[in-house]
Amino acid sequence: MDNPWRKDFPIFQHDKLVYLDSAATAQKPQAVIDAISQYYSEECGTVHRAVYPLSIEATEKYSAVREKVCQMIGAQDENEVIFTKGTTEGMNLLASTLGRALEKGDDIIISEMEHHANIIPWQEICRVTGARLKVIPVNDQGELALDQYHTLLSKKTKIVSVTHVSNVTGVINPVDKVTEYAHEVGAIVVVDGAQAVSHLQVDVNALDVDFYLFSGHKIYGPTGIGVLYGKKEHLENMPPYQSGGDMVEKVTFEETTFQSAPLKFEAGTPNIAGVIGLGSALDYLNSIDHSLLNKLEHSLFSHAMKTLDSVPGIQFFGPMQKSAPIISFRVDGVHPLDIGTLLGVKGISIRTGHLCAQPLIRRFGYDSVCRVSFGLYNTFQDVDLFVKGLLEALEILKGPV
Repeated sequence: MDNPWRKDFPIFQHDKLVYLDSAATAQKPQAVIDAISQYYSEECGTVHRAVYPLSIEATEKYSAVREKVCQMIGAQDENEVIFTKGTTEGMNLLASTLGRALEKGDDIIISEMEHHANIIPWQEICRVTGARLKVIPVNDQGELALDQYHTLLSKKTKIVSVTHVSNVTGVINPVDKVTEYAHEVGAIVVVDGAQAVSHLQVDVNALDVDFYLFSGHKIYGPTGIGVLYGKKEHLENMPPYQSGGDMVEKVTFEETTFQSAPLKFEAGTPNIAGVIGLGSALDYLNSIDHSLLNKLEHSLFSHAMKTLDSVPGIQFFGPMQKSAPIISFRVDGVHPLDIGTLLGVKGISIRTGHLCAQPLIRRFGYDSVCRVSFGLYNTFQDVDLFVKGLLEALEILKGPV
């Protein structure tokens, strides 16, 4: 199957890189690189602060990206879109602001499959406030135990925060059901969409989630930029996360008043180039036929699973179907770090370790795994070279296989 998009990514034009770690960070198309370069070389000006042409143009471009994000995720109002450094900062923002209203005896619910960024901020808030952290277990395939989730919910549940797609197994969670059950008891729903937005058509309005977060660098945009969507009624009632310039309305030595959202949550000079680069990434994704992209991802996933299944001693984690293009595995008798190291020498990039999801990896009985994940630039040849390299690595580590 030919890949019509690989040529758009300059990193693949200069060497024989086999890049299979898009769940960690995606490579960048030339259009994104050019947009960032153009801003710094021809259009560099700060936003929201001046009336000279460079500043006006930068402000217009910066603000236009909010509308692009709205269109991408189905939000109704661009003022519901806050720019952050990434999903991790967004989670810390929510924990720090929503957490102020929590009291001893209140409950926060997360799941066993969460990334550390959706565990630690809530742990810290529980430590400070006396709230309790409850955990939805997963089954042996890594899927949410919805029946047990339902029993965890009560009128004491104030926040439910779950991932849309697992970064370990590729499991796609039923966010609509999670949200429906949470709202029945009056809880706020937070969704980590970092692994979802590059593979799924997300509609926050249809899902009815209260907050949705993602990172730009996982959808072919720059690092250091992310998005926090929040329903307007929540954002209006939340206190600021940080203080400084641009988020204020009036400052005296006696009192300060703040701007409305989203500026209330964007203290200081923002990552203007990052936002412009994110906008370019969204334009690039919008130019792609998503039915073809979904077909490519499904084909790569199926080809990889079929080919890897013949590797002696391989063990997969997560469902074998109906998941995002993420495959985590181990091979009996071989440490994942050794596999990753030998593949890296051959120019084959995969992820090894606990994947910032130690509780889930321990649930499966290990401390580390190997992971391959696909982006829109991958090919069947990438899969075949990876499996060939894996077999050669195993022969070195274990003897003939």
